[in-house]
Amino acid sequence: MKLAMIGFGQAGGKIVDRFLDYDDRTGSGIVRAAIAVNSAKADLIGLDNIPQENRVLIGQARVKGHGVGADNELGAEVAEEDIDEVQNAIDAIPTHEVDAFLVVAGMGGGTGSGGAPVLAKHLKRIYTIPVYGLGVLPGTDEGGIYTLNAARSFQTFVREVDNLMVFDNDSWRQTGESVEGGYDQINEEIVRRFGILFGAGEVGDGQEVAESVVDSSEIINTLSGGGVSTVGFASEEVDLNSGGGLLSRFTGDGGGSGDDLDAANTTNRITSLVRKAALGRLTLPCEIEGTERALLVLSGPPEYLNRKGIERGRKWLEEETGSMEVRGGDFPREEPEVSAAILLSGVTNVPRIKRLQQVAIEAQDNIDDIQQESEENLEELVEDDEDELEPLF
Repeated sequence: MKLAMIGFGQAGGKIVDRFLDYDDRTGSGIVRAAIAVNSAKADLIGLDNIPQENRVLIGQARVKGHGVGADNELGAEVAEEDIDEVQNAIDAIPTHEVDAFLVVAGMGGGTGSGGAPVLAKHLKRIYTIPVYGLGVLPGTDEGGIYTLNAARSFQTFVREVDNLMVFDNDSWRQTGESVEGGYDQINEEIVRRFGILFGAGEVGDGQEVAESVVDSSEIINTLSGGGVSTVGFASEEVDLNSGGGLLSRFTGDGGGSGDDLDAANTTNRITSLVRKAALGRLTLPCEIEGTERALLVLSGPPEYLNRKGIERGRKWLEEETGSMEVRGGDFPREEPEVSAAILLSGVTNVPRIKRLQQVAIEAQDNIDDIQQESEENLEELVEDDEDELEPLF
């Protein structure tokens, strides 16, 4: 799948920058074009892989390159005002070679939180290809204003894109990690999961063709219908250089067990991997029952991808989700691991979103109360006594 990626705000820019690095490392070729948009000049300068000409600074007339200070209403306003500057960068993209746009943003800040929905709406009005969102939720420990921003951005973003894929920082931050180290790890996890999904079906010179190909239309169909999506992932390391490494861990004991037994063990292992991916840590924690559509991609060395195992995993996923639209296939890669990536689209039983909205409502009420109290306190502080003091004007 060929994507035009647009990173909006600090988090969005860093994630798209990391996608380009992933492309370079793996040769997946999923990023057909990459653009970063920000109201803070320093954040654009800090990127490593996005070309300079594709870094767009917006809001200069309003914020002078210093960012919007976590004010996502201002972020939305400067995005609307300077949408032509963003469009100028998009005009250089050969959209006839692109399967979809992916707008990436952190939903807790100001620029990306406010600007990403504005851009998505603009793209959908002009282009016929799908416009997807990848939104990152802030951790609950990051503060009330970021939670409020995320709740408001989520409500708007999900309506303006063809599908919103969500990554929840809360589920991935580890205790004792530095903030920078934590975000680096989270960004790598995002890129790894979505990279395998979007990269499935790409075949280079001399590479194996999948038995059951997952192409861009499978992904587009899975994401059709809108709503919210989450991704599950599980992997097992393998030893490509040893006859017993992968064979012993993934298909049996590696010694004279026979082709039938090897195939049976491979099938069972793949099914187990699919279960781990679906029931383990999702990018957005949710109940998978009631998922509208799903896509399963098994990747790894081609000799250890088993059609029967993939089919059994797909059927298990059908039973667990209750969905009749579960697609599946393999993605042969000469990597030292076998992995299962599962895209769950149209999920609705998401307690994290409900909690986010509740906390945001409380935060909004607190902000209103504090504002009112502050105004009353100021009045008391400067209350003039007309008999003793006269104002200047």
